[in-house]
Amino acid sequence: MSPLKFESLNLTNMPTTASSLFSAYASFTAFIMLVRSMADQLIPHQLRSYIYSAFSHLFTPRSSNLTLIVDKSCGMAQNELYEAAEIYLRTKISPLNDRLRVRKTPRQKNIRVTIDKGEEIKDSFDGIIINWCFVCSGGQDEKKPEKHQFELTVHKKHRVKVIESYLPYVLDRAKAIKEEDKVVKLYSRDRSYDPYDDDSNSDWSSINLEHPATFETIAMDLELKRTIMEDLDRFLRRREFYKKVGKAWKRGYLLYGPPGTGKSSLIAAMANYLKFDIYDVELTSIYDNSELRRILLSTTNRSILVIEDIDCSVEIQNREMQNRACEEEDDQPSNTKVTLSGLLNFIDGLWSSCGDERIIVFTTNHKHKIDPALLRPGRMDLHIHMSYCTPSGFRILASNYLGMHESDPHRLCGEIEELIESTKVTPAEIAGELMKSEDADVALEGLVDFLKRKKEESNKIENEGTDESEIQETDQDADT
Repeated sequence: MSPLKFESLNLTNMPTTASSLFSAYASFTAFIMLVRSMADQLIPHQLRSYIYSAFSHLFTPRSSNLTLIVDKSCGMAQNELYEAAEIYLRTKISPLNDRLRVRKTPRQKNIRVTIDKGEEIKDSFDGIIINWCFVCSGGQDEKKPEKHQFELTVHKKHRVKVIESYLPYVLDRAKAIKEEDKVVKLYSRDRSYDPYDDDSNSDWSSINLEHPATFETIAMDLELKRTIMEDLDRFLRRREFYKKVGKAWKRGYLLYGPPGTGKSSLIAAMANYLKFDIYDVELTSIYDNSELRRILLSTTNRSILVIEDIDCSVEIQNREMQNRACEEEDDQPSNTKVTLSGLLNFIDGLWSSCGDERIIVFTTNHKHKIDPALLRPGRMDLHIHMSYCTPSGFRILASNYLGMHESDPHRLCGEIEELIESTKVTPAEIAGELMKSEDADVALEGLVDFLKRKKEESNKIENEGTDESEIQETDQDADT
């Protein structure tokens, strides 16, 4: 454009009246309608939709916030971050929250307060504002249960710090809170699932373990007791060692011995010492290996899995005995399809790595009936013989039940200890006698009488057995 023409173009030549503006607007609108009509006729519908969405995305301002979703489970395993967030956020509930869920079971000391679905909680970390929201979806269809998750919203520029610093902080704080409020629980499979009970899941129900047994109160050999405690302490501090050697962080114990020797009390003492929950795994109630795997995967870390009377489980007895039984009863169906290989696969196979800091305790009254494949290290690492009561065990029981101390022994203690050394008597039998009276004289005199009768019965049985063997030898000599 020449300078002369540019100078002739000025605002005085532009239309300024209302009618001129309206005429210009109408012309522009007609032009747009014409273009749109031509686009509808010439451009396919799919291409038009793509162009519209592209323009919409181009001119829509992008959000500056990032949302991190914390699901309740990770496939078949539990999401530790979800549990940690649930525990941590209880401490962040404020008066601004409108809906809270409260509950208290008969065994809980305090009322527990949690947020309801849709509630939001604000938190701060190193100057970063973080918004949490508890979200529930689904649940209307029986085949699709209600899904629980937490949504964490934060500015995008803080993404790295939130993931690398804040979330580990939440995990550590939740662990500390849980340890402070830790109540050891006993889990069993006999109750329906409550979605609002954070201490339950679809396979297990629980009660507080109120068993008072400790390593100070159980009646067993002092040296054996010390060995078990040292083994447990060593197991707890060897996380990096297990990782370095490529083994799952778990340990197996076999408790064997006659009934009444304190196997259950020892398990309770281990749980109270470690602050580990107990899962009672009853193999005879499990249908097959798949159900066993699912149930065991639903247990938590830092727990004790108890499999009692392992020798009585149908399909995992000694394989030589099992093969003979199968030949004799080939047509009889089994109540369970849990097999030895299925159990071994979870104990030290690929599935054994699905969980950390776990202890598996097997109990039996008959060790010789257990398949040797189960007895080897890596499956049953420590074999603990729960023997009959010893003099040191009696002294512990006398202190527990009668308040007696070794520094001031009763006049009958020497006689009782001599009888215990020469008689097979269980700690449960001695405890039963000591409970009959709070008077030490009466209780110990009754115990002396009981031990003498026990010894006479044992001698009588031994004599009868000797007589029978002599008769059999005489008969054999006569036949010869």
